[in-house]
Amino acid sequence: KPILYSYFRSSCSWRVRIALALKGIDYEIVPINLIKDGGQQFTEEFQTLNPMKQVPALKIDGITIVQSLAIMEYLEETRPIPRLLPQDPQKRAIVRMISDLIASGIQPLQNLSVLKQVGQENQMQWAQKVITSGFNALEKILQSTAGKYCVGDEVSMADVCLVPQVANAERFKVDLSPYPTISHINKELLALEVFQVSHPRRQPDTPAELRT
Repeated sequence: KPILYSYFRSSCSWRVRIALALKGIDYEIVPINLIKDGGQQFTEEFQTLNPMKQVPALKIDGITIVQSLAIMEYLEETRPIPRLLPQDPQKRAIVRMISDLIASGIQPLQNLSVLKQVGQENQMQWAQKVITSGFNALEKILQSTAGKYCVGDEVSMADVCLVPQVANAERFKVDLSPYPTISHINKELLALEVFQVSHPRRQPDTPAELRT
């Protein structure tokens, strides 16, 4: 059975949980608390799995894969049904483009390690600034690519990246009213079972006060 090293609130871990749920892959979670004990990602044991000291890490098929997009690409290549990437090459490129925009252009700038660097008093303002900048671009792109979801009417890797990032935006109290397309797609996706079972509020390591 695959093993996912995950933290309930990590948006990158959430992406992989959604992908695993979407593809119907049964797996075991090993929680890695990014805050407790000074951060369990810094233990020697975990660093042997991921020298970058980040979650997620997925043990599957005799290998360990880190980086959420690389994990999803591997799942797509080895377990292609249902699809995370469209068959059409142009749509596939658009899905990857949106996924990269979120996974490279927004999320890393407001993750835990960066927020520690900007200092406690600046964290909220910094996170709001980088998310808003990214969402300004993303909203424009989605206005031309979206159907029911990010690219047409099929759930794709772009959607898997979108929902956790919107949750981050809500956590940092970003005003989402300028982003009707993002908000609408997010609402449609959160109604789907795979996004609900993988939600941070429903994980084995979710604190009792945050559970639903």
